[in-house]
Order: sequence, then C-alpha cells, then structure tokens
Amino acid sequence: MGSPQATSRAEQARNDFAGSHDLGFRLVVWAVGLSGLTVLLLAGAAVDLGVLLRLEPAFWVACALLLAAELRPLFTAGARDSNGLSLSTAFVFALLLRYGLPVAVLVQALAVVISDVARGKAPWRTAFNVGQFSLSWAAAALVMDRAGLDGGVSAPTDLVGGDLLAALAGGLTYFAVNQVLVTCVVALKGGVRWWPLLRDDLAYEAVTNGALLALAPLVVLAVEEGTAFLPLLLPPLLAVYGVAHIALEREQQALTDTLTGLPNRKMLTERTREALGGHDDDVALLLFDLDRFKEVNDTLGHHVGDQLLEVVADRLSGASRDGDTVARLGGDEFAVLLPSTDRVVAEQTARRLLDEICAPLVLGGLLVDVGASVGVAVAPEDGTDLDVLLQHADVAMYLAKDAGGGVESYDASRDRNTTGRLVMLGELRRAVSGGELEVHYQPKADLQTGRVEGVEALVRWRHPARGLVPPDEFVPLAESSGLIEAVTAHVLDVAVAQAAGWAALGLDLTVAVNVSVRDLSGGQLTSHVASALARHRVPASALLLEVTEGSLFAESHRAGATLRQLDVLGVTLSLDDFGTGYSSLEHLRRLPVREIKVDRSFVQRMAADTRDRAIVRSVVDLAAGLGMRVVAEGVEDQCTWDALREMGCSSGQGWHLSRAQPAHVLTPWLLARTRQSELAS
Repeated sequence: MGSPQATSRAEQARNDFAGSHDLGFRLVVWAVGLSGLTVLLLAGAAVDLGVLLRLEPAFWVACALLLAAELRPLFTAGARDSNGLSLSTAFVFALLLRYGLPVAVLVQALAVVISDVARGKAPWRTAFNVGQFSLSWAAAALVMDRAGLDGGVSAPTDLVGGDLLAALAGGLTYFAVNQVLVTCVVALKGGVRWWPLLRDDLAYEAVTNGALLALAPLVVLAVEEGTAFLPLLLPPLLAVYGVAHIALEREQQALTDTLTGLPNRKMLTERTREALGGHDDDVALLLFDLDRFKEVNDTLGHHVGDQLLEVVADRLSGASRDGDTVARLGGDEFAVLLPSTDRVVAEQTARRLLDEICAPLVLGGLLVDVGASVGVAVAPEDGTDLDVLLQHADVAMYLAKDAGGGVESYDASRDRNTTGRLVMLGELRRAVSGGELEVHYQPKADLQTGRVEGVEALVRWRHPARGLVPPDEFVPLAESSGLIEAVTAHVLDVAVAQAAGWAALGLDLTVAVNVSVRDLSGGQLTSHVASALARHRVPASALLLEVTEGSLFAESHRAGATLRQLDVLGVTLSLDDFGTGYSSLEHLRRLPVREIKVDRSFVQRMAADTRDRAIVRSVVDLAAGLGMRVVAEGVEDQCTWDALREMGCSSGQGWHLSRAQPAHVLTPWLLARTRQSELAS
C-alpha cells in the first residue's frame, strides 16, 4: 500500500485528467498510450524469450542499472520538470543500439511502470509515459535501420566507428519526437501555445538529453567487453549525481531567503512569469508590509525581530492555498502570488491572511501585536510583469498604511507615481537651484494689542509655464522624494536673510520656517540653521521653527535629538497643526517646545460649532498651564479674533490680518502697521 503522500499525488493526477475539458488533450493522451501499447505488443511478439534469457550477464547488469536510474531521477539546477531527469535514457539507447528496438522498449516499459507505481502516478500518466517513450524509440530505430544500424537479440551489434553517424541520427530522432509529444500534451493541458513552450525548454533539454544519448555508445562498449567493465560507469554516474545535487542546493540558496526559507524575489519573478505565461486567467499579487517592525527591533533586539519574521513567514505559508507562492522580498516585506485569482478573491484572501498574521504572539517574553498593511495588484489590469505589479501593489500598500492599516487594491486614479509626477520632480529639482522658489510671508499679531510680532515663511513655486504652483502640489512630492531638505535649506536661508533686512529697517520680528520629518531625521538641519544665522548675523531668538505632531511621532528618537540641539542653539520651537495629529501630551512634556499652533480647521469653525470652540479653549488653557504661547491659525473675521482674545490666546494669523505676501509687498504694510501700533500705545 502506498504512502498517504503518494496516494494524494495519484488522486490529484487522476483528477487532473478527469477534470480536463480539453478534448484535444484527452485524444492525444489516449492516442499516444494506445500507439505505445501497439509497439510493445509487436515488440513482445518479436522477442524470443529463450534467446533473451541466454544473453550475456552484462545485459542484465545494464538492465539493473537502467531500473536504478529510473527509480532515482536526477534533479538539476534550471530544470522545469518536477519529475527530474532520468539517466535511464543512456541505458535504453544502449540497449537499442546493441539488442534492437523490442528489447529496449520492453525493458524501459517495465522500468517506467515500476517507477510510476512507486511514485503514485495515475495510470493515464504511466500509459502516456510508456507510449511516448516507445514511439520515440521506434522512430529512432526506424532511422537507424535506414542508416544500416540494426541490432537484435540474436545478433547483438558490436559498434564500430562507422556506426556513430547512424547512432547520432537515431539519437536526434528520439529527441525530436519525444520533445514534440511531451510539449504538445503539456501545452494542451495548460491551455498554452506549444511552440513558445518548446522553444523555452529546448536549450536545457538539448544539453541534458544530448549528454545522456552521447553516453550510450560507451555503455555499449562496456557491455561488449563484459560484466567487469560496467561497474566502471558507476563512479562518473555517481559524480554526476553529486555535482547536480550541489548545483541544485546552490540554486535553491540563490532562490530562497536564508532567514525564513521562503522564495526570494528571484524565484517570485520566475513563478510570476510562469503564472502569466499564456494564460487568460487573472493573477494577483499581495504585498505585505509589517507595521511597527522597527520598534520591535529597536526595543527587543534584532534577534527578536528575526523571530517575528519567521513567525509571519510560517503564518502566511500555513494559511496560503496550494499553488500560491509566499515570498520574502527583504526587510519586513512579504509577497503572495495568487495564480488564477480575480480581484474580489484576491482582496478576500488578503484580509484572511492579514487576520492570520496579526494574531498576537509572545516574543522576548512580551506579548506583541503584529500589524500589517496589504496592497493588492491584479494582472493583466494592473501590469503584466512582476516589476509593474510590485510597483502598483506598493502604491496600494502605502495607501493602506496611510489609512491606518488594512487592505487596499491598486487604483490608477489614486496613484501619484505617474509620468507627470516624475516630470514635475525633475522640474522641482531645477526650481530649487534656478531661483523659481519664492518665499511669501504671513504676519502674526498679538491678539491683545494687535501688534505684529512675527511672520511665517511660506514657500511658493513660480513655474515658468504653469504660473504659481500651490504648495500642496509640490511639497508632498518634495517630501516623498527626499528633495524637501534642499527646499527647506533654501527657504531657511531666504527667510533669515529677510529677517536681517527687516531688522535693519527697525522691524523687530520673528520669522517662522516649517520643517518636515525628513529635515528632523536627516541630521543636517541644525548645521543649516547655525550657518544661516551666522551668515546673515541674525540672533537665534529671531528664528522660530514649526514642526508637526506627525513628524515627531514618525521619527521620535531622531526628531527629539535634533530639536534639543536646536533648543540649545537658542531657536524657538513651535508645534504646528496641534490637534490634527496624534495629540500626544508626551511630546509637550519631553520636547523643548515653546509654542503651540492651533490648526485652522478648529479655529475657522469656532463661531458655528461649540465643540470646536471647546477644543480651542482647552488647548489655550493647556498651554497656559504649561507656560507656552498659543497661536491660532485661520483667523478670518473679527468675531473669531475677539473670541480668541477673550480665551487668552496669545497670537493669531489669517486673512483677517493679512494674506501671505512677497516681502517687497508686505514690507510697506509692516512699516505702516508698526507706526499705527506705536501711535496707539
């Protein structure tokens, strides 16, 4: 009785044949099987059993080696056939050369039946295997017979030099017929064209089969010399097995991730090519990115992070379907390839797998919650090769991450990585160095006295063709591309220089410059600030840097270190957009922030929404308790100005006071406003 694994394989093979609705596939399988059976019946009738039993011992040794080779196939690097390469081809060809077709096909048929039964193959597969080998060898025998080489049981052939050309013709005939038969059946079963399949495998098959067929004359010579010479073939054959095993191990190492044992990007590329090649079905790719993985590494150590990756790999593999490919792309990114899967099923599968890997686990003695974001891309709609599918799945994954985790499917209308975006990025690089970036300034005034105490520097892009480009179109692009540090350095230098110019006119103003998460984590911000202040001879107290809550949370350690360096330098720090980010009071307690800016979304709705008014009042009271200033953004009418003043808010900015203006336009206004404040006092 076969093993459960062998039984399962046999049942699957039977189901493959029974479930095939391709009439051509069935007809070819039965035609080849019946034709091969006919060849075997004719061969059996042509063999004299008595003569066969009296053949030299070397014949029986060769048959034993043939059976051993059939039972132990050779698996080589680069092979696409999961059944492996059988070295029995060399021995069958040798029997054909010396003893003729009947002996060769009967011995191989027996060896194939024994091997297929041992592997649990379905009867139809065995019938086809026997049939295609018998037909291929029959064609080879016919060609060699025409060339004058015809061995037989009664008169075994002793090869001479002149026979090698006939043997070559027979070997080529066997190879051609065998390749065409196998390729046609595989193509019919898979629903693909036969010619590309034959072409793609031709080089590998030609090399491997050519080597085995070329070995056959040596086997014949060994048989001619007697039994004692056949064992001399074992060392080179064993060496071939050994070298192939080493090469296969190295190929597996090159195709798998060393930590998790999963396929790597190279193997995923091959699997994707196979899944996409010649099929009309959709193919889906899921891209997983773990959340908070960096925190696990930083807190518990990299060895615990490796354990987490191994657990995630096991969970993905265990929850995936047969035929799916789970791969690790590097870091904390995993991909799952789903052949023959449409978008709806792909999204359902992504959510199911996400639930599996997000179950809590204990690592390093601590209970860890694993989160992840998943992007889904489906071929051919979202791409027809792995690189494009990965790119689009990555876009969808980041959309999921921005939404707080979960599953997102690729949507071209939400993809910012367009050709136009790349063009704009190139133009923005030129704009930084070409003087196209302008700095406008919006004043801030004391709500109690009305005196202008500072301005906020806001970058604008004066595009030569598009005119004034809004910041929300190019600032996110600069942040995502890493160009934001150059933009910030430019704005910082221009703003500090303008502060020096205003000071020369007697205007005592602080200038605020916005900085991003990349500025805080890049390590150059402090030196840029110090250089600008020294170059324009402006005291650090005249500069205020505004940072958002999100940037502090995203890079808390690096951001905190940079902010403390700036505080030591004497620069005032302001927490911008307060209330819209993570609203962590931990930031206010441990970071050297001296000012809070209430986001305009709350300020602008104060008059109409009592909840927004209550939020603003709470922020003002909180800041007062912490000894911080509060600046309200988006003050657009006198009613809001008065309400903020009554709450005790420190300063306000918005269109009610002034819009952002270029320095040459704003300077006269500032001078006039200052004179009015002096007269009023």
